[in-house]
Amino acid sequence: MQSSISYVHGVSDVPLLGSTIGRMFDSTAIRLGESEALVVPYQNIRWSWWQLKQKVEAYAAGLLSLGLEKGDRVGIWAPNNWEWVVTQFATARVGLILVNINPAYRPAELAYAIEKTGCRALITAPNLKSSDYIQILYEMLPSLSRSTPGELSESAFPKLKTLIRLGLEKSSGFINFEDIPERAGKDQFQQAATLSQSLQFDDPINIQFTSGTTGAPKAATLTHHNIVNNAYFVGLQMRVDQHDKMCIPVPMYHCFGMVLGTLCCVATGATMVFASEGFDPHSVLDVIQNERCTALHGVPTMFIAELDREDFGNYDLSSLRTGIMAGAPCPVELMKRVINDMHLKQITIAYGMTETGPVSFQTSVDDPEERRVTTVGRVLPHIEIKVVDDAGKVVPTGQPGELMTRGYCVMPGYWRDPDKTSASIDQAGWIASGDIATIDQQGYCQIVGRLKDMLIRGGENIFPREIEEFLYTHSKIEQVEVIGVPDQKYGEQVCAWIKLRQGESLSKNEVTDFCQDKIAHFKIPHYIRFVDDFPMTVTGKVQKFRMREMMCEELNL
Repeated sequence: MQSSISYVHGVSDVPLLGSTIGRMFDSTAIRLGESEALVVPYQNIRWSWWQLKQKVEAYAAGLLSLGLEKGDRVGIWAPNNWEWVVTQFATARVGLILVNINPAYRPAELAYAIEKTGCRALITAPNLKSSDYIQILYEMLPSLSRSTPGELSESAFPKLKTLIRLGLEKSSGFINFEDIPERAGKDQFQQAATLSQSLQFDDPINIQFTSGTTGAPKAATLTHHNIVNNAYFVGLQMRVDQHDKMCIPVPMYHCFGMVLGTLCCVATGATMVFASEGFDPHSVLDVIQNERCTALHGVPTMFIAELDREDFGNYDLSSLRTGIMAGAPCPVELMKRVINDMHLKQITIAYGMTETGPVSFQTSVDDPEERRVTTVGRVLPHIEIKVVDDAGKVVPTGQPGELMTRGYCVMPGYWRDPDKTSASIDQAGWIASGDIATIDQQGYCQIVGRLKDMLIRGGENIFPREIEEFLYTHSKIEQVEVIGVPDQKYGEQVCAWIKLRQGESLSKNEVTDFCQDKIAHFKIPHYIRFVDDFPMTVTGKVQKFRMREMMCEELNL
């Protein structure tokens, strides 16, 4: 029975797994053998679990042959490809801590990530879109082009010794990724096997940078235990097993790709399918049709891009069943379109944060559709949640407050940053989310908004999400984002950025008329701007702080 206060904990007969990533991977590979594990059509890759296991073991031994040792940090700066997947599981097998580096990072951000985590090795793509990664590294590391591969000596990065590049081209100072396995001898294979069995599930194994909007990103450190169990229980919510094929268009450097995507497939036996290096709606729809994918992940903007392609109706998506929409608030109207038009009758919404490995709430395939489109579901097993007021006291059921998380999923801390860790995780083990939420009598959670996004107009607290959900019901509106902008009289005014469906037109007056008498007068947008796109992060999150900056400049506020 749900209590009268906003506190829930996930009760389950299914125990937590006491396993490392490597042991779980081996178990699945042995169990499924010749079944398909990894499909990357654009790289002509179609591997069984046995084939993937052989690759992982060879690269794990090869990495040890480079002088890397358990606990060393290995950065990866690359888009989605087979090399990312092999690196993820090869490093985990021998206790090397994988540092996920955003492919969009520029030199200063890359330097910060390498220096902050003390990377001993960096695996890099040669380029991506207009970014020449090799050239960036030559400029950042002046001695690299003259150094012997594996013996870099750069005073600004004293721990960085080995640069590894993807692709067949040779670059001075770099080791080629595909040459790594042949460096390993019998001793390294034996060492890798011994290490794999000796690792502890509480060992740190992954560092992910949180996308801070102010200040430097924080290096969230996750253990085997955090992400193995999160991937496992997320898979159970979707009822995914070895008969499923999961299309993973979300980036691997993010928890969505490498925990809810590849690691979830390892936990459940599902096939991992990659459509392209970076998100491309045509490639996603094409690979779903050709591979008969049953599961699809994405952030809301990805689903919008897929649905709104002119040729969307030409694709056969009837194989789809489930998946996850997450990474940003999931509009009700969009969820309904995904369920009805993409055959995703059992699509789930997941909610969480990088520091909680990442998911704490998720809808179930058994939840009524109304619950699956209007809430983020119920708390996952073995996780506790409370919603608190400004004084840190738990609020009554149904009242909004800040959502806090505790349990196996909470990271041990930010990498070698005790001050930031203690500021984020209290003495009782609770971590604050920065999100405003409500929990109802049945334990379903609604995310009302971000603390930092809430605007106050004339003393009225306004949550942008509420206005956005209303405007999404207009048939001509494809996407809408609401922010607050400064106002001398009211403190803040409501501003809406609106992207219309293709071929549609709408005036500002028509938008305000649509709102009249349907939402409170103080919630009706004062400023309306029609746009073709929004400032975005690589993971598909809209950067509302950039929108505010642009509006302040435009309106001279």
